[in-house]
Amino acid sequence: MVKIACLQLTSGTDLLGNIKKIENLVASAVAQGAEFIVTPENTFLMEENGKNLVIYNQDEHPAVRASADMARKYGVWLLIGSVLVAAGNNKSYNRSLLFNPQGELVVQYDKIHLFDVEVGDGQVYRESARIVAGDKAVIAKLPFAKLGLTICYDLRFPKLYRTLAKAGASIITVPAAFTQVTGQAHWHVLLRARAIETGCFIIAPAQTGIHENGRKTYGHSLIVSPWGEVVADAGIGEGVIIADIDLLEVENARAKLPSLEHDRDFITNN
Repeated sequence: MVKIACLQLTSGTDLLGNIKKIENLVASAVAQGAEFIVTPENTFLMEENGKNLVIYNQDEHPAVRASADMARKYGVWLLIGSVLVAAGNNKSYNRSLLFNPQGELVVQYDKIHLFDVEVGDGQVYRESARIVAGDKAVIAKLPFAKLGLTICYDLRFPKLYRTLAKAGASIITVPAAFTQVTGQAHWHVLLRARAIETGCFIIAPAQTGIHENGRKTYGHSLIVSPWGEVVADAGIGEGVIIADIDLLEVENARAKLPSLEHDRDFITNN
């Protein structure tokens, strides 16, 4: 058994204020026994449409330093769902960072699939205009499990999740800032589908509510079992959800439905 926590946030444009709020929530999760804490996409800053955005190098980023300090102070595994760090040419990486209980950076993952969409009602997103896409799937070895890392829009690309599961992941994180429109339509069903397809626990902390930049995010941070059952749902408010997960459920789900072993190559008749 391992106790895992998701933080659900309405991050704004005040970097230092967000850092303080997040530490308070981390402390709350630790007080409830959490050993592994995961935060949403854009954890420390929901920027104002790119205006007045300071892009830090990773080793100089105040939030990265603060994250290492939190992991060390509270003695937990801490995954920062994503933070923007400099990639050069006025662009950034949308990067997940995993810290161990000693405050050391263990692995990092750059979001592979960028959100370039028009979701309706005049809402247009062009993440590629300011973000450099990653090109590597990433797995981390924790004491209790192998962890696969993804971010938000990656959720719509099942090949990535299957690749992580076949490489040994039994837990996959999906920090997100899903829009209200797409969240209402697809969030729960996609997360449950990824869990069922891979036989993994899915840990999905989310942004929620109306942000200072006017963006509306869906919330409903979820912890989903390998059988596709919703173990915890944060609803729409800021806060913490926690669940005890038993990694034996991964073995049991995959034994019942060994689909990872049944993949076959095929051709398309065109």
